[in-house]
Amino acid sequence: MDGRSATVVAAGALLALTSFGCAARQQEGQRPWEAAAQRVNAAASRAETAAGRAEAAAQRAEAAASRVEAAAERAEAAAARVEEMVSRRMYK
Repeated sequence: MDGRSATVVAAGALLALTSFGCAARQQEGQRPWEAAAQRVNAAASRAETAAGRAEAAAQRAEAAASRVEAAAERAEAAAARVEEMVSRRMYK
């Protein structure tokens, strides 16, 4: 084997050892798709929590709108009573 062939073989062996070492370390830890699945689950959980908060806020807004409508009806009824009282006094 000449010097160039030995260098190529040594470089190939070094590359193979480095590649296998990285692959072995990666398998010891978490697989990439498992980490992605955990992130997706966490995001879904946060979205579900946010949807629950939005639903509660919508219910509070509906209740407030209902109270405003009731108050507007009472105000209209009061205005009608005042108008009736004024018109009675004008005709006397």
